Amino acid sequence: MKAIGLTRYLPISDPQSLVDVEIAQPEASGHDLLVKVEAISVNPVDTKVRAPKDKVEDAPRVLGWDAAGTVVAVGADVTLFKVGDPVFYAGSITRPGANSEYHLVDERIVGHKPASLDFPQAAALPLTAITAWEAMFDRLRISPKGEDAGKSVLIIGGAGGVGSIGIQLAKVLAGLTVIATASRPESEAWCRGLGADHTIDHHGDIPAQLRALGFAHVDFVLCFNDTDRHFNAMAEAIAPQGTICTIVENTGPLAISALKNKSAGFVWELMFTRAMFQTPDIIAQHRLLNEVARLIDAGKLRTTVGDNLGTINAANLRRAHALLEGGRTIGKLVLSGF
Repeated sequence: MKAIGLTRYLPISDPQSLVDVEIAQPEASGHDLLVKVEAISVNPVDTKVRAPKDKVEDAPRVLGWDAAGTVVAVGADVTLFKVGDPVFYAGSITRPGANSEYHLVDERIVGHKPASLDFPQAAALPLTAITAWEAMFDRLRISPKGEDAGKSVLIIGGAGGVGSIGIQLAKVLAGLTVIATASRPESEAWCRGLGADHTIDHHGDIPAQLRALGFAHVDFVLCFNDTDRHFNAMAEAIAPQGTICTIVENTGPLAISALKNKSAGFVWELMFTRAMFQTPDIIAQHRLLNEVARLIDAGKLRTTVGDNLGTINAANLRRAHALLEGGRTIGKLVLSGF
């Protein structure tokens, strides 16, 4: 089957950084679905895994952790899906990715594709929707039923993939007052179009901009961009007994003691945790994605596609990686069809 893979970890400007390859088609067993991939999306995790390093793979490594497609075979233990079902999912970082014609994925982290979306529109959602949902409702313990309505959340990186769905979840389900960061007129307009009440510039003084809007502190912070750079601002902005959640790994020590006097919390979100450790609640991601699909089909949430880059091939994937590494994308980049 066709796939896009790598054997060496190279700068994205190198044509060998991602190449078109032929690999064996896998077979479904256990809880696995074999999915015919119709569309994929690209995330910062793809660029981080692909980043240059002194390592060589014996066989092509396939990346890609966002896909939508059709179930063509099921393992013996599958109970949630049948052949012919359209699905969307992010997959597991510990298994081969979805940048291939056919892909194996555990049914317990797969959702039924929103009926109102085509495959590219659906492929834009899984990884970011899981990340934003878990960060907000599992890690920060915000009520998805509106019990925290009126409280404030600062979303750093509002126009990115996770921020784009995070703004919607914060408004539609939680009823929060949303302050999103955006540094350009087009990204500011994007955030407001998704429901942000206010926008501020993450290149500026975040606490000062919040005070100018009338927020001495915010109840929650969701950091979807550069933890190292924004930690001091987050520590100053967070309310006493509030909580900060980040999805971006730090490269240096963080001054966690700055949170002590406020009894403020700091938590991590990694959407691969449940699949990586096969946690007892792994099926929560299946249920989560089905709920996102329901909300999409009910018109309460919308897809977050920023641009469709065309056919799934190495050249277009290299372009997508380059755009992500440039740091100026809005929403999600998708590709569809081989």
